[in-house]
Amino acid sequence: MISRPPTVGFDLDMTLIDSRPGIHACYLALAERTGTYIDADLAITRLGPPLEEELRNWFPAADVPAVADVYRAMYPTIAIAATPALPGAHEAIEAVRAAGGRAVVVTAKYEPNAKLHLTHLGIEPDAVIGNLWAEAKAEALREHAASVYVGDHTGDIRGARAAGALSVTVATGPCDADELHAAGADVVLAGLGEFPEWLSAYLEAAPEAADAPRA
Repeated sequence: MISRPPTVGFDLDMTLIDSRPGIHACYLALAERTGTYIDADLAITRLGPPLEEELRNWFPAADVPAVADVYRAMYPTIAIAATPALPGAHEAIEAVRAAGGRAVVVTAKYEPNAKLHLTHLGIEPDAVIGNLWAEAKAEALREHAASVYVGDHTGDIRGARAAGALSVTVATGPCDADELHAAGADVVLAGLGEFPEWLSAYLEAAPEAADAPRA
């Protein structure tokens, strides 16, 4: 058995939630409001990086900060109700709790909107930290002593590596299993439905690995 309960970090978009319908609707509303064409179908195929990175494809760089503020203000009334949990999301959080551990969400999404999603869906992590992408996620993962980080993007793998955490990925986002393997993920699951069984086996087989982030 482990000497202390694990802390597991989770990404949000396309890991715990299928944010494509809500983000698609929000991009269409933003295009109508600003009079600027946005290919929402294309934009939702590359979720993961910060909002500003996507907006730079459609707006002049100087306008991006103000447009991002508009998008984030519109988001709660457009995107929250339209966004479902991905299969296995609730069970994944519960599996961490059942092991006596803590579940924290570390995401690039604007933190207030991330919290709205989780509250709406009844997903209750121990902490939510937003506005962090890729290697920057390591800051929060280290602060919470996360030994595992679960995500769907190659940026999540980089964040786990930077934190010295085990990189567990799910092929439910823009990166398929082959891409996740090639990027160096320690574990690739088809989806969160496989996570509880994996976690149980991991904690039994390698308990010392779950005690703390890697050096």
